[in-house]
Amino acid sequence: MRVDHAAGARPRWFVAGDLNGFFGLAIDNLSILGFIAAALVGIYGMPADIVFARMFPGTALGVLVGNLLYTWMGRRLAARTGRDDVTAMPLGLDAPTSIGMALLVLGPAYAGLREQGMAPEAAGIATWQLGMASLVVMGLLKLVLSFAGDAVTRAVPRAALLGAIGGAALMLLGFLPLVETLRQPMVGLPVLGLLLYVLVGKGRVPLRIPGVLFALLVGVAAYYGLGLSGALTGFALPRAEWPGVALPWPGLGFIEGLPATVPYLSLLLPFGLLMVVGGINVAESARAAGDDFRTRDVLLVEAVATLVAGVCGGVAQTTPYIGQPAYKHMGARTGYTLLTGLFIGLGGVLGLVSGLVQWLPMAVLAPILVFVGIDIAVQAFQSTKREHTIAVALAFLPAIAYLLAIRFGNPQWMAPQRYAELFTTVAGHGLPELAVIVALGNGFIITAMLWATMLVALVDGRPGRAAGVLLLAAALTLFGLIHSVHPQGAVYWPWALDGLRRAMVLQFAGGYALLALALGLLALQRPGAPAAPGADR
Repeated sequence: MRVDHAAGARPRWFVAGDLNGFFGLAIDNLSILGFIAAALVGIYGMPADIVFARMFPGTALGVLVGNLLYTWMGRRLAARTGRDDVTAMPLGLDAPTSIGMALLVLGPAYAGLREQGMAPEAAGIATWQLGMASLVVMGLLKLVLSFAGDAVTRAVPRAALLGAIGGAALMLLGFLPLVETLRQPMVGLPVLGLLLYVLVGKGRVPLRIPGVLFALLVGVAAYYGLGLSGALTGFALPRAEWPGVALPWPGLGFIEGLPATVPYLSLLLPFGLLMVVGGINVAESARAAGDDFRTRDVLLVEAVATLVAGVCGGVAQTTPYIGQPAYKHMGARTGYTLLTGLFIGLGGVLGLVSGLVQWLPMAVLAPILVFVGIDIAVQAFQSTKREHTIAVALAFLPAIAYLLAIRFGNPQWMAPQRYAELFTTVAGHGLPELAVIVALGNGFIITAMLWATMLVALVDGRPGRAAGVLLLAAALTLFGLIHSVHPQGAVYWPWALDGLRRAMVLQFAGGYALLALALGLLALQRPGAPAAPGADR
């Protein structure tokens, strides 16, 4: 029950609902850290000590700093308004971009360095520096845009922003983890089904255990119980080591990684932009629930937490979570963010977090990410005007191309010699099919935003604006910021290309330019010109 007290009075540090909020927020962060570790160590073979002793402490420090600041903001709002029902803004690792960093940036970068002959330890350190630099780049972008967040949302329609991240979430956060889920179907399917039961069906579980925690505990018990009984293919107990204390001291290692971020800017900049827009939406959501946090302050805390993490060795950016009203409904106030920050932050320093995630099997973590990916994709449609949802669907397509490019680029799927042959051999009526798939996938988030923005402009009857967006796409294509013809998505000067790659760049850019010209001419028509037959269908 809400009890008003005099403005300026100190709210309680903890209430009963803070425990539920803590379990929910802490498990979200642990699951993301677990997947990052499983991807980098299990899939790409990165040395575990670099992930656990170098990447995790700084990443966890960002969660600590952000949650401490959000706790302070919540207590300040409660004291100023004389209310005891203020719920602090939840902060944690952003699932789509954190997994994107592991699967699209850090993992491929490490694999590329190893293919060049670099030793595992040296390649791991270089990849760690790339991750630090990536966070600094995204943090600086968020810091600048925190003062211009509203202008960003006016310039880019919601369908473009949510469609771009929705496509990435469904393909990379939904489909890829689904494959991992089904590699151990006796564990993964029950966990996924229980998550749908508690999160979608709102089903009850025994002892009022938080639903996600219940599904995780059932999965862990099933994995080790069935595995030890011999019922699971490929089961092995983890060779887990308890990492020692690792203090995330500030350093300049990110400076050495800055040059390596250039090929990944087409991913990093949209990642940062989406967090700014997400922060604005989260602040609006909290305001609708009754907690009026200043949007600029919410964004500044997010930017500072990301910068602190990057300078101190982190590789995954933080974000305010969209579920602030849900935590309020749980009865959480300001204690849950304080508990989560201390648990993740100090646990990362002391090795507790790293020790825990080593025992969390992929078959248990992957279903959580499948649900997150589906939920984000659905939100992209539900939070967009009905007439703009076709733009959301269009924005999903480049992510499919990137998914295919990831698989085709895996040497275990396709021999490098065969890949190079298919990439460069012209056969049939047009450009090589594999080269088109790779080019469509490179810079897919920016491509998705541009396509959706263009289509929204057409739906709104603004062909001139659509033409301007297409000209921007043509310019970005020339330099490889989208549709890079380099298999790794690197940017370049167009005049430095030759042969097929130069032809591809000119033809992609030319296609955008020709469509822009056509729409620009159509925009010159006098208002009231009749639409073409069938346009109202």
